[in-house]
Amino acid sequence: MPDTPLGPAALNPAEVYDAYFVPALFAQWGPIVAAEASVRAGDHVLDVACGTGALTLAAASIVGPAGSVVGLDANSEMLAVARRNDPHIEWLQGVAEALPLPDDSFDAVVSQFGLMFFEDRPRALREMMRVLKPGGRLAVAVCDSVDNSPGYGAFAQLLDRLFGREVGDAFRAPFVLGEAGQLRDICRGAGIAGAEVVQRNGKVRFNSIDALVSTERACMWTLGGVLSDEQFARLKRESQIVLLPFVIDGRIEFDMPALIVTAQKARKPISA
Repeated sequence: MPDTPLGPAALNPAEVYDAYFVPALFAQWGPIVAAEASVRAGDHVLDVACGTGALTLAAASIVGPAGSVVGLDANSEMLAVARRNDPHIEWLQGVAEALPLPDDSFDAVVSQFGLMFFEDRPRALREMMRVLKPGGRLAVAVCDSVDNSPGYGAFAQLLDRLFGREVGDAFRAPFVLGEAGQLRDICRGAGIAGAEVVQRNGKVRFNSIDALVSTERACMWTLGGVLSDEQFARLKRESQIVLLPFVIDGRIEFDMPALIVTAQKARKPISA
């Protein structure tokens, strides 16, 4: 993974995501989320908010040539990178709240680390259930509470101390659904019966503290455009102290669990 200062002049946000966040964090979750949806060979799978395709590619490797995978995202830059990653997969532009796909189309619908950013979360889940075939499986992953990720929790508190709670909360945006009861409430609002929430653990791994801090500063969904160059330099200095307990042989590593919502679409009753 590259370990250089990041900035808008070097990479667009989608390229930052694919080059830095995917190997450091998101790639590991593709097989985990696919397993929670019981994706298997020959399945037809939809990945909602696919980004640059980390989960989509994992699902494609499971379904094989007898199956198919569709990756859908609202961001055209993300999809451009996804198409470069695998031009043979069908990539669609669209929003989760109004999927441009017919009813009862997929054996499994999956999504990782997108639900937190949807404008209407219950509606998005209803749409995912709509396009599932009867008996189809749903698995949607979100970040667990930032307090359950020791490195990111320490980083959030550092941002609070240096620049105020508003900046710290900007960083916390991906963690806003990190409570199982909240997810169950959203599922009830979507009319999903029998939804379950499980916790699974993952790791954050960057080549260095500077690589983590630089990547977070470049993230358009959290700290992108929030910090001045002077503030960024201060954050890098202070992070060397605060994040040092998580450094192993020069690399930084710590736990970051996720919560995964799973559900199954009811089968249609057999006519008498």
